[in-house]
Amino acid sequence: MKILHTADWHLGKRLDSFSRHNEQVEVLNEICELAERENADAVIIAGDLYDSFNPPTDAIELFYKTLKRLANNGRRAVIAIAGNHDSPERIEAPDPLARECGIIFAGFPNSVITPFALPNGIEVLQSEAGFIELKLPDVAFPLRLLLTPYANEFRLKTFLGIEDAEARLSEVLAQRWKELADKYCDDKGVNMLVTHLFMMKREGELPEEPEEEKSILHLGGAQAVYSDNVPEQMQYVALGHLHKKQIIDTHPCPVVFSSSPLAYSFSEANQEKFVMLLDAHPGKKIKPKAIPLTKGRKLLRERFTDMDEAITWLGEHQNDLIELTIVSTTYLTANDRNRLTDAHPYIINIIPQISSTESGNDETIDAIDLRKSVADLFVDFFKHKTGGQLPNEQLLSLLNEVLTLDEEI
Repeated sequence: MKILHTADWHLGKRLDSFSRHNEQVEVLNEICELAERENADAVIIAGDLYDSFNPPTDAIELFYKTLKRLANNGRRAVIAIAGNHDSPERIEAPDPLARECGIIFAGFPNSVITPFALPNGIEVLQSEAGFIELKLPDVAFPLRLLLTPYANEFRLKTFLGIEDAEARLSEVLAQRWKELADKYCDDKGVNMLVTHLFMMKREGELPEEPEEEKSILHLGGAQAVYSDNVPEQMQYVALGHLHKKQIIDTHPCPVVFSSSPLAYSFSEANQEKFVMLLDAHPGKKIKPKAIPLTKGRKLLRERFTDMDEAITWLGEHQNDLIELTIVSTTYLTANDRNRLTDAHPYIINIIPQISSTESGNDETIDAIDLRKSVADLFVDFFKHKTGGQLPNEQLLSLLNEVLTLDEEI
């Protein structure tokens, strides 16, 4: 059984005012060609299908056309779950029509997939909240998937019927996943967990996050789910949420963020992007193969103290999206800005940084780092106003609620 794992498409995403739509068309075409070339039996998309709850029309059209092509007229199963940028209701809205093509949507952690069977061989054998077992064409054994789309901590507990407000999210999910795995997952099929959550190795380093995905609750670990919460029966964990390819753990199985197909913020500058190809057999370890994606513009960050050097460098990177930091002893003039923008059509940000040369020193004056997340900027502001004091958990939780509400709106 061959399976492709991808995530974080963020269709409709813009980089400031610059549209990424044409790049998304190219890279999704590349993923479709890869699925055809590798003769994949199933494609898993682990959340953040869109970039917002109300994506533009061209993003919706691209999404449906891509899934229809991936599904290959019902010969290849496509399973897509909602991420934190997605509206669960929107994701599930086309479900009756999608099932006729072999496309399965899960918007909520307690979504129940309606059983169906297609003439080309795809069939839902068993289903309950958070679980599906699939028969695939030309494969002698089933694919079992634990499905946990994104929901914030309160909603996850609500969906899973947990009344204890103090219960830790990781423990709640571990218990639910174990119940499903013990009930359905033996060594006569391929067993996988698909989720869009912040997962890390216990006592390990925090995985790298793109700027716009950072949550202040992660700083205290309140929303972290751990790799040791994964049931022993699982052979692979297909994660979405973080945009850099990362293998979080290898026990009890590979726990993998596949990466986004494009670099979506300058914190991802120079990152290579991938899809994961799995060759899966019942009862055997899966060794994921990372396949690089080649489409889309590079995102580059560079810092200059000399304007002429900056102009020369820009001439050498005409097709890339650029963030420039210009360090000087004076503010950038309108003429300086015009020289830069005339030299390159895709400068997204120009960040002026003032240095002081008084008393023979060449020190850079502290400046607001616009590359930081809103949460990190708030912490910096609070420390500045209070003489270095950190905001307490109650204040951070309140800010997180505001940021989450803003995402959903």
